[in-house]
Amino acid sequence: MANHKATKKSARQDLIRRARNRGVRTQMRSTVKALRGAIESGDKDAIPSRMKDVERAIRKAASKGVVPARQANRKVSRLARAAHAALS
Repeated sequence: MANHKATKKSARQDLIRRARNRGVRTQMRSTVKALRGAIESGDKDAIPSRMKDVERAIRKAASKGVVPARQANRKVSRLARAAHAALS
């Protein structure tokens, strides 16, 4: 347990940040899972809207520092290729 005033404050801030990051990461993973489900089932009507949601969620996570920017770019690129292949 923290003993100094500054470390106690830092511990409080860490709890808040962890909760916020967890929410952003969970939303990103859920949208990716929904897109992958649409791709696997071959639902061509849902894929474009799901891809839009996925890209928004991944970019948001990257802007908040939850995932690195290069990782976000890689995820979006790979999912876009998979979505495009499923639509073709």
